[in-house]
Amino acid sequence: MQTLTCQVCTGPARTPLGFIFLAGPRDHDPSRPRILTNQPPVCHRHTRAAARLCPHLEDDPTVFLARSAPLHGVHGTLYGRDEGGVKVIAQPDAPLPYGHPNIGTFLASQLVRRLQSFRVVGLDELLNDLATAS
Repeated sequence: MQTLTCQVCTGPARTPLGFIFLAGPRDHDPSRPRILTNQPPVCHRHTRAAARLCPHLEDDPTVFLARSAPLHGVHGTLYGRDEGGVKVIAQPDAPLPYGHPNIGTFLASQLVRRLQSFRVVGLDELLNDLATAS
């Protein structure tokens, strides 16, 4: 996720059209101007295989083709101190953005990227566009 490599082969995920991020059919509202994801991108070669093999995608993924996907923050656990020592304070559902005052006591488990300049495309449309662009 940090280096934007394919979640299947760990090779470069950048395509001539941008980065391909897959999401389950109910994960995100594609009409929102900003999407947060903890799923690494996939390369052109593994897009169809990832869509077919990942049960979470239900063989019908939402395909985000992103030109920009900067790091946003992290998912994880917030720790704090009390008279007994260090303890878990919270495990928030939403990611903690970088720069948050609690980031110093947060144990991260997943990086989160913010998809900004993106469009939602169908899987077949994407693969056809990539074949044309190559």
